[in-house]
Amino acid sequence: MLRSMLTVFPSKIKTRNYSNTIIIAITNSPQPVRRNASTEYMLLQQQHNPTSAYVHLPFCRKRCHYCDFPIVALGLSSPHGDEDEDDPRIVNYIDYLCREIKATSVPSNYNKSPMETVFFGGGTPSLVPPRLVSLVLETLDAKFGVCTDAEISIEMDPGTFDVEKLKDLMNLGVNRVSLGVQAFQEELLKSCGRAHGVREIHEAIDIVGSCGVENWSVDLISSLPHQKSHMWEESLSLTIQAKPTHVSVYDLQVEQDTKFGSLYTAGEFPLPCENQSADFYRMASEMLRDAGYEHYEISSYCKSGYQCKHNYTYWINKPFYAFGLGSASYLNGLRFSRPRKLKDYKDYVQNLENGLVNCFQDSKVDAQDIAMDVVMLSLRTARGLDMKSFGKAFGSSTILSVCEVYKPHIESGHVVCLDEQRREIAAEEFSSLLSEGNKINEVLAYIRLSDPDGFLLSNELISLAFNVLAP
Repeated sequence: MLRSMLTVFPSKIKTRNYSNTIIIAITNSPQPVRRNASTEYMLLQQQHNPTSAYVHLPFCRKRCHYCDFPIVALGLSSPHGDEDEDDPRIVNYIDYLCREIKATSVPSNYNKSPMETVFFGGGTPSLVPPRLVSLVLETLDAKFGVCTDAEISIEMDPGTFDVEKLKDLMNLGVNRVSLGVQAFQEELLKSCGRAHGVREIHEAIDIVGSCGVENWSVDLISSLPHQKSHMWEESLSLTIQAKPTHVSVYDLQVEQDTKFGSLYTAGEFPLPCENQSADFYRMASEMLRDAGYEHYEISSYCKSGYQCKHNYTYWINKPFYAFGLGSASYLNGLRFSRPRKLKDYKDYVQNLENGLVNCFQDSKVDAQDIAMDVVMLSLRTARGLDMKSFGKAFGSSTILSVCEVYKPHIESGHVVCLDEQRREIAAEEFSSLLSEGNKINEVLAYIRLSDPDGFLLSNELISLAFNVLAP
């Protein structure tokens, strides 16, 4: 249920090595959607130039037991002291990162547009000295431009920053903080291998408040080993008391090649079972919505006007740049991943500078895969799938097929249909419209998953649409 719900469905892709670079190209396969759909959709997409950049800063004090991200562990000493200023590992990486930004070419069909969002993710970006964060922002501004009112987010862990560091970052233009809390119980933090404790969490929240950060988020993880319902309720209650403008709630994914992967099996003790995980999700949805948070994406809640603009770029399938170790960009309908190992990444940057990297060469965008991406990403959001745009790009027959497969789930309440005014279409009215064929195309504007029960079944429901698009 919930664990599978939070799995991101990849398109049918293959990876190729090219100049020490991982290039992701969509594979060719039989298309039940119109063959010219990919062209039409790309023309629609090209109306949106990339205006977002993800920047990976991979440094952590230590690797958490659930983490399979590409990181560089620095050790536990001096999380925000002068020694960090001279750490050659950070300085050297930032040099390569800036070189990558400078050497990146803008696809010919895109205009050079200033960045409206920049997201420093990790890793633990708050371990990087502000002067080096400034260097990255300056490089981005020189290459693309950065809007004066851009949303500039940075992930920060408790115990890795003080008032001075946060104020320095804010002076650079950072205006959104994502605080990696994960849990408010000492025993859970230790079992996860987190480098901070509960005291550091409260100190970090106080620092964010004293510095006047208006737009900030708390990250929490549910379904941790030995996590009980009362613990999860306490973490949610303390988060609500802290009054962040945004909350991200993630269900633990037990990944191979992590410490948790060697210790635990999903659904087996001491991990909560699937029913308990589903209860955690329902509890989060109920408590956060009751506290005035909008559940705008499957894992994301916000106060009115505080959606994460950068992350929403992903959910509406807009193009974006990405830079740094293991990061993945999305341009011209193709997802392009950098190497996950530091040496390979440095070789990639050198090859990029020498003109030996072309991530679009011999790569085709397939209509079927684009349609699957659009469905998967859209149904993660409260807005849902825009059926008018989808039908225009992929054909009215595809809309009818999707409606047919979702009919039982509309009747059960797991899938919700809306008209152009976002008025809910009752199951009886939907069946009547569907029986009249093209009538459904005239009235139906959006399909979304119900909250929370539809979201809990999102993997299964999205798979049904995939079976229609790729039988």
